[in-house]
Amino acid sequence: MKLYTKGGDKGYTSLIGGERVEKCDVRVEAYGTVDELTAFIALFADRLSERCPSVAEQLIPDIKSINSTLMDIEALFALGSNGSDKVAPLATERIEWLESRIDALQSELKPLTCFTIPGGCEMTSHCHVCRTVCRRAERRAIEAAKLHPIDNNAIIFINRLSDYFYALGRVLCDKLGQSESVWQK
Repeated sequence: MKLYTKGGDKGYTSLIGGERVEKCDVRVEAYGTVDELTAFIALFADRLSERCPSVAEQLIPDIKSINSTLMDIEALFALGSNGSDKVAPLATERIEWLESRIDALQSELKPLTCFTIPGGCEMTSHCHVCRTVCRRAERRAIEAAKLHPIDNNAIIFINRLSDYFYALGRVLCDKLGQSESVWQK
């Protein structure tokens, strides 16, 4: 089978269920941004594995689980009008699991006394890239939900995921003996 189909050469693509839409459709923007997020998360995981293998060993199972869930979310965002029976809604348990991971990260941290900004160390900066792409994915999903049925749990998961990457960035700064970057007014 060839990798290219030429089906999108005129600016259209197929959603799950066969509906053809423009590649600039809000659903395509939503699942495309989640796809970009999964790539940044994979880059972060690869860098973490190279630079901090002992820390990565603890985090990689969670990161793989997150990326797997994001693939499910991409499918949910790619549903066309005839595809609703082809992809199961995102289980609430996935959100609860992510919240438990955020709580575990926060338990390792001192409470915030000021605003932190991206930076401090490379791994933290990678977390902030993931966090900000995650926020964009959430905005695209909310925009799509105004026009099309979108699984609300998928949007909630993405919202929580940006919090996860914020907390993870703070934890990594601490574990790697780096100082967090603080917003100077």
